[in-house]
Amino acid sequence: MARPFTETEREQFLADKHICVLSVAAGDGRPPAAIPIWYDYTPGGDILINTGVNNRTAKLVRAAGVVTVVVQREELPYQYVIVEGTVTAATTPAPLEIRERIAVRYLGEKAGRAFARSGDDAEAVLFTIRPDRWRSVDFTGDL
Repeated sequence: MARPFTETEREQFLADKHICVLSVAAGDGRPPAAIPIWYDYTPGGDILINTGVNNRTAKLVRAAGVVTVVVQREELPYQYVIVEGTVTAATTPAPLEIRERIAVRYLGEKAGRAFARSGDDAEAVLFTIRPDRWRSVDFTGDL
């Protein structure tokens, strides 16, 4: 039977490497925008997301000030965490150290550093998202 993660399990799940889906109000009567994106998370901390400073995602996140982040495991056993959070900071330029940390998480050391350094610092924004509400489900017991 599906069950919620414990706090420790949830923290570890979010700290593991997953692609998240960032959902944010789109305005103008449109449905919420949902964007697959890399993120960084340290247990007990905030969620960090780096994106282009002038792209639609950044504009929507700034305007809304609140987002939903969905992180899931797409193979058995299915698991997910949903975080509703408040954007507490939008840092431009996004610090290279954090951009590298996020890119290395997904691409490995060499490719991640190269990827992070290939962009212009001034063209990136780092959003800090404070988790306000959590929902998690672990289907491990259903197997």
